[in-house]
Amino acid sequence: MEYRKLGNSGCAVSTLALGTMTFGSETDEAGSHAQLDRFVESGGTLIDTADVYSAGVSEQIIGRWLAARPTDIRDQVVIATKGRFPTGGGPNDAGLSRRHLTRALDASLHRLGVEAVDLYQVHAYDPHTPIEETLACLDDAVRAGKVCYVGLSNFTGWQLQKTVDVADARNYVRPVTLQPQYNLLVREIEWEIVPACLSEGLGLLPWSPLGGGWLTGKYRRDEAPTGATRLGEDPERGVEAYQRRRGRERTWAVIDAVRSVADGRGVSMAQVALSWLADRPAVSSVILGARTVEQLEDNLGAGGLHLSKDETIRLDIASDPDPADYPYGEPGQEQRSRKIEGHR
Repeated sequence: MEYRKLGNSGCAVSTLALGTMTFGSETDEAGSHAQLDRFVESGGTLIDTADVYSAGVSEQIIGRWLAARPTDIRDQVVIATKGRFPTGGGPNDAGLSRRHLTRALDASLHRLGVEAVDLYQVHAYDPHTPIEETLACLDDAVRAGKVCYVGLSNFTGWQLQKTVDVADARNYVRPVTLQPQYNLLVREIEWEIVPACLSEGLGLLPWSPLGGGWLTGKYRRDEAPTGATRLGEDPERGVEAYQRRRGRERTWAVIDAVRSVADGRGVSMAQVALSWLADRPAVSSVILGARTVEQLEDNLGAGGLHLSKDETIRLDIASDPDPADYPYGEPGQEQRSRKIEGHR
């Protein structure tokens, strides 16, 4: 396992993080604790959860695991959670208002059984709450010792930039990370979001690094998924829905390129996809989302794996999202740069 800074903070985290969205739903408590144990044994430190994962059960499972482990293990892990999405049926049971976030954070601390979380992330933007109110609440939480660092999740480029600018202008605590969807099939964040993170010093914590299983090679163009897989149980599940991806030629070109590199390396396709992502600009840690210890074990094989320049180029070419000519395509790129002539 390798380690990097959590964005521009002084906190070090493992380059692979353990995502826990499956805990309490797809993975029972015993299986969840087995994953946590194996992750820590491998040198992993960053554990990511949220208050809405299995309606709070994920946090409870992590809390019971922490309580049952010795101090030296508890002190090594970096706990990240999130708040924003509905935790009840009332009009104030969601969003980034001070009222909701204060209650959501306290509830998360109670379920996790800790006095403070290392990284508290707002799960998505809230158009109904002034970002000044949200940042003031987060700043108070840091000053109260309930939160060490603040992060964002699922923000667009302009939302991220506005948040950082307001934090700087009001002298509020600055976010150190952004958690976006990012993988070889979903690279559009490179047009605006990645440059903004690089400019402002935010580290990326990509979720869905395997594209919901697509980048493991388990799905076929002429065979609908079946069995005990996420798409086998629900083919139209979320952003990785089978019919949504199946009809895109780029999907199969990317899968073929990943398979080719994996065969040449003698490693799994998942390890290739994770390695490519871990070495992208601004990435602090890649969030793994395994159902079983066996899946986690394979994913952990990406720790310390680095692709060659030629292998990376092959994957880059196959996964190029082919932006429109302007402003993200070649004409726009040319206009956003310049050569300084006459100087050596």
